[in-house]
Amino acid sequence: MMTQRPETLSDAHMQSPANRRDVLVACARLLLTTVGLVTLYYVLPLDREVSWATVGWLALSLIAFMVLVVSQIRSILRSPHPALRAVETLGTAVPLFVLVFASTYLGLAAGQQEAFTEPLNKTDALYFTMTVLSTVGFGDIAPRTEAARVITTLQMAGNLVVLGLLARVVVGAVQITRQRQAERAASGEERS
Repeated sequence: MMTQRPETLSDAHMQSPANRRDVLVACARLLLTTVGLVTLYYVLPLDREVSWATVGWLALSLIAFMVLVVSQIRSILRSPHPALRAVETLGTAVPLFVLVFASTYLGLAAGQQEAFTEPLNKTDALYFTMTVLSTVGFGDIAPRTEAARVITTLQMAGNLVVLGLLARVVVGAVQITRQRQAERAASGEERS
């Protein structure tokens, strides 16, 4: 008769599906992060004229975005519930990406009144960014100057990366983590 090896708490936790508490914590974290990011967007004085500092802001923001994504991918790889972490990652990365571009458009519009077909406030800049992200096309707000078109083009290219590559990397991290968990579970059964 074989005796079963007692599972440690971490083994049981690694193999268990996400429970209601885990899902609620993930949803709460995601909601608080999104609300926090949007609140910062509306509170910070972002409607300053565009300058080289704005270009630097965009470059640094996109670098920070990439660092955040890499750290989030690492957390997915270590998570006992990788699918939940993946949802949190996407739920943080996409709003952050949108708000970085909205703040850039806001600064561009403040410095160049002719940059868009109409003046932009924070809500308009956010609306325009979502219009570009969702690829519904330009209607009431469109880029008119070369600088506005270049930044819009950068966002369009970034959209492809964020929506395509980021989603693929996140799904891949979930699959790797689940495979590791299955291998750990299988090796634990073999030792029994």
